[in-house]
Amino acid sequence: MADQTVFPPVAKRVPYSFTRHGHQIQDEYAWLQNKNDPEVIAYLEAENQYARATLAHTEALQEQLFTEMKARIPENDESAKEYHGGFAYFWRIAAGEQYRRFFRHPVGDPQAETLLVDENELALGHSFCKVTTFEPSPDHRLLAFGVDTTGSWIEDLYIKDMATGQIISGPLPMTAFSAAWASDSLTLFYTVYDQSHRPYKVYRLRAGQGPQDAREVYHETDDSFNIHVRRTRSGNYILMTVYSQSSSEVRFLEAGKPEGDFTLVEPRAAWLEYYVEEAGNQFYIRCNEQAENFKLLTAPTSSPGKAAWQELIPHRPETLLEGVEAFHQFLVLSERTGGLVRLRLSGLDGTAQARYIPMPEPAYTVREANNPDFETSAYRFVYSSLITPETTVDYGVQDGKWTVARQQVISSGYDRTQFTAERVFATASDGAQIPLSIAYRKGTPLDGSAPLLLTGYGSYGFSLDPAFDAQRLSLLERGFVYAMAHIRGGSEMGRRWYEDGRLMHKKNSFTDFIACAEHLIANQYTSAQRLAVRGGSAGGLLVTACANLRPELFKAVVAMVPFTNVICAMLDPDLPLTVVEYDQWGNPADKQAFDYMLSYSPYENIRTTAYPAMYVKAGLNDLQVPYWDPAKWVARLRTKKTDHNPLVLVTNMGAGHSGASGRYDSLKELAQVFGFLIDVLK
Repeated sequence: MADQTVFPPVAKRVPYSFTRHGHQIQDEYAWLQNKNDPEVIAYLEAENQYARATLAHTEALQEQLFTEMKARIPENDESAKEYHGGFAYFWRIAAGEQYRRFFRHPVGDPQAETLLVDENELALGHSFCKVTTFEPSPDHRLLAFGVDTTGSWIEDLYIKDMATGQIISGPLPMTAFSAAWASDSLTLFYTVYDQSHRPYKVYRLRAGQGPQDAREVYHETDDSFNIHVRRTRSGNYILMTVYSQSSSEVRFLEAGKPEGDFTLVEPRAAWLEYYVEEAGNQFYIRCNEQAENFKLLTAPTSSPGKAAWQELIPHRPETLLEGVEAFHQFLVLSERTGGLVRLRLSGLDGTAQARYIPMPEPAYTVREANNPDFETSAYRFVYSSLITPETTVDYGVQDGKWTVARQQVISSGYDRTQFTAERVFATASDGAQIPLSIAYRKGTPLDGSAPLLLTGYGSYGFSLDPAFDAQRLSLLERGFVYAMAHIRGGSEMGRRWYEDGRLMHKKNSFTDFIACAEHLIANQYTSAQRLAVRGGSAGGLLVTACANLRPELFKAVVAMVPFTNVICAMLDPDLPLTVVEYDQWGNPADKQAFDYMLSYSPYENIRTTAYPAMYVKAGLNDLQVPYWDPAKWVARLRTKKTDHNPLVLVTNMGAGHSGASGRYDSLKELAQVFGFLIDVLK
C-alpha cells in the first residue's frame, strides 16, 4: 500500500487530462505548475518542513560533514592570475565571506591592485548571486560584467569604468551570458533572452548609454536556435554563432567596423554543424560534414564560404575533435580518444611540430583554461583526476615546460597516495563496452560490503570526465567507493556515443547505467543493498528512469533538479528549452517520437512497487528544470510506491538550477545530501 507517513497531503484538484496520438494522458498534479498560487508555495514549504523532520536525526552528521568540508577549502583563496593587456586579473575570497572579489593590477606591480567587482556587495538583499560574464574592453579601460541574482541563469549586464569605479551603463536586463567588445573599446555586442529563456537577439550598445539606446543587430526567429557572440582572441573579428542541437551557422564582423553588418560564413543546413576560430587572416572551421567526429578546415577571411574550404586535418574515426583554439603562432586541438581528452599542439598549418601534451596519469581530465593573450608563448589548461586536485598549468609551447600557476589546496591535508583510481568497462545489453571511472581509499574492502555512489549523465553529448572533487573525500574517507558511468548520450567515446544515446536511442543511456550498476555488484565493489545513484538535471532523468526500470537494484537515489516530466515539458513550446531540444529528445508532434518518449518518461512510468530511498532537489527559480517537475514526480510517487523508505523533496526557495551560490551555503546543501546517503547506506 502507499506510504502512510506521507506529509504534506496533496490538495485535491480536478486532474488535467488530454489525448495525444491515441494515448490518454492524465496529470493530477498539473496545479503545482502555477508558481503564483499561494497554495503551491505553501505546499513546497510544507515539503521542506517534512524533509527537515525526516532528516532531523542526521543533523549532527550534517554539521560534522559541513565542518570537515569547510576545513578543506582555504578560508583565504585566490585564483590563478590571467595576464592580458598589461594587467593581471584575478579573484580573491576572504575568510568568513561567501563570495568573490575581482581585482586587477599592472603586471609587475601587485601592490597597485584595484577592486573591480565585489560579489559580496552585489549579493546584499539576494539569496543568490554570481558574476558570470566578465569582459574587459580591448584598451582595458572599461569592464562589461553580468550578475545573476536569482539562480535562473539570467544576467543583468553592466559596463563599468575601471579607472573611476563608476557604472556607466546598466543594468541591461535579460542578458544571456555572452558579450563582445568592438576594437573602439566603446561598442559592446551582447545577447538577450526571449520569454522562453532562449538567446534570440543580438544588441549593439555604446558605453555610457542605457538599455533604451541599444540597437538590435540580429534577431533569430527559429525557436530551435540560440545565439552566442564573442570576440576572437586576435581581436580582429566579432563572431556570432547561431546553433541548435543539430545545426549551426556563423556570422562575422570586423571588430574595427562595429557599425557594419555581419557576414554569413555558410548558411545553416540540417545536421550540419560548423564552428569558427580565426588567426593569420584565415578561419579555422571545425565541421561535421561527412565527418561524424568532426574535421578541421580552413578558409580565407576574405571569402570564407564552403567553396573555399580546405581540409587541414581529416576526419578520424577513432578521434573526436572537440575544440580548436588559435593563437598567433600555434594551434591547440582538444581531441577525445578512448574516452580521454588529449591536447594537440602544432603550428598554424596543423602539421609543423605537431605533438601531444603528455599527461602524468593514465586516467585524468583536462580542459582548456581562459587564454586571452593571442601572442602568448604558454598555453594554460586545467588538469585533475579522481584523486589528483585541480592544477592550473602553463605549458611552454616551445620548451614543453610544465609550470603550475595554481594548485587546489586541501587545507585540512590530503595524501593522494592513500587513494586508488581505476578505469574498468561494463558490458551493455547490446555488447557495447561502457567505461567506468572508480575511486576509493586504499584498504576499502572490495567484497561487496562497501557503500558505493554511482553517478552518470548521458545527454547532450556532454562528457562526464573523471575530475577531482575535494568534498567527495567525505565519502571516500568513510569507506565509500565512488564510480562514474560514461554512458551513451555523452561523447566520451566519440560522436557516435552521443548519437546512440539520444532521440530514438535514448534508452541506451538507461540500460548502460544499469549495466554499470550490475558490473559493480558482480565484481564486488558493492551490493544492491549498499548501492546509491546520483544524477542532476538530465542526469536526474537518468536515475529516475532507472529507478522505474530496476528499483530493486538501488538502495538510494539522489535526484538533483531531475528532468522527469518529459512528456509535459516537450508538449509545452512556451517552456524554456522545449523547442530547442526537439533534436535531443524528439518532437511530440511525431507519433513515433511521442510514443518513445512516453515509454520512458519517469513521471508517466511510476509503478506500484517498492522504490529505493529518495532525496530529490528542486530550485524555485530554476528555468532549465522548473521546480514543479521534481515536485510533481514526488507527489505521484508518494501515491504509488509500496515501501516505507524515506522520500524527501527539498526546494531551494531562493535559487535555481545550480543551487546555492555562496560557498558555505553550497556546502550545507551538499552536507545534507551526503548525510542522507551515509544514513541510508549505513
